[in-house]
Amino acid sequence: MTKARILIFAALASCAVASPALADFSSCVAGLRSRALASGISASTVNQAFSGVQPDMKIIELMQNQPEFKTPIWDYLGTLVDDEKVAEGRRMLAQYSSTLAAAESRFGVDRHTIVAVWGVESDFGKAGGKFPLVQALSTGACLAPRRNDFFRGELISALKIVERGDISLSRLNGSWAGAFGHTQFIPSTYLRLAVDGDGDGRRDLVDSIPDALHSTANFMAKAGWVTGASWGYEVDVPEGYSGPVGRTGKQPVSSWAARGITKVGGGALTGGGNAGLIMPAGRNGPGFLVFKNYDAAYSYNGADSYALAISLLSDRIRGRPGIQTAWPTDDPPLSREERRELQRLLIARGHDVGEPDGAVGAKTRAAIKDIERQIGMPQTGRPGGKVLNALRGR
Repeated sequence: MTKARILIFAALASCAVASPALADFSSCVAGLRSRALASGISASTVNQAFSGVQPDMKIIELMQNQPEFKTPIWDYLGTLVDDEKVAEGRRMLAQYSSTLAAAESRFGVDRHTIVAVWGVESDFGKAGGKFPLVQALSTGACLAPRRNDFFRGELISALKIVERGDISLSRLNGSWAGAFGHTQFIPSTYLRLAVDGDGDGRRDLVDSIPDALHSTANFMAKAGWVTGASWGYEVDVPEGYSGPVGRTGKQPVSSWAARGITKVGGGALTGGGNAGLIMPAGRNGPGFLVFKNYDAAYSYNGADSYALAISLLSDRIRGRPGIQTAWPTDDPPLSREERRELQRLLIARGHDVGEPDGAVGAKTRAAIKDIERQIGMPQTGRPGGKVLNALRGR
């Protein structure tokens, strides 16, 4: 994923789709076909790609609900950097040690970070998205009320991937936003940065794990990754601190020390170059000094919550501790296993939440709201510790 992509989708939030656009979908697709042919894509590929394509209005709905921007950061990190993800990341580190060593040597990006991106983006290939890309991108190109050109461009890029023979159309499925493969590249990023990692002459981020891992390392290297350097670390910020905060407000480490900022657990601040101070939950939550490698992670998806997930998961995989400072909430986040337990308890009480897989969708949120109503809590639909403990005691 890219920062540009996230900023575009954030701009789409809260926009409504005009109903007349549905009637224009067929004519819009005809225009897309013409554009694809003019871009040098063969008639056979174009005909195959657009055969029977229909809009999917779920795409428009999902544009307005990106978890990086709408989910409290402690919930976002609670499922992406839990013990389960760490353990699986370490298994992947061992299973693909030779592939990761080659990618690390080739691009200078450490293997723990590559695995962390893989885990956050697709849960190590288990959650790569199921939307056919032509359908998803056609829906965005024709029915999104703004930035249609972005989706049109990504659609043409996706067809170029098929035309090259790297990935077949039937395997080109991904997220509603057009990202696909183990490490979720959008098509234009694929054309720029995907590389062959297994030596077969193709770049296949869907069915070749080496291709996906090498391509991710290439992305991070091109984004400014500094070999051997730290992304950052957690710090204690003095009570009443009123200085600068933000990823882009970087200053020498010595200037942060002069403001009374110290490493969590004690010790002098370390790291070369300038650092920025981020406090993603505000002045009462954890703080972090972040360096250039944090910026490289940020460029993958343009959100501090995402960059922290990558950075913290990479630390946990390599054996470092997680966040030490408590989040400013009295309703703690749930791990994926705790979310599955919550869903099982909801099912036992007659709620239809689907498969208890830890993924919280509309059905689970509606069931949580019902429980919150019963126990006198505000009806938020949020899967938190209070609701889980209440169900355990019922």
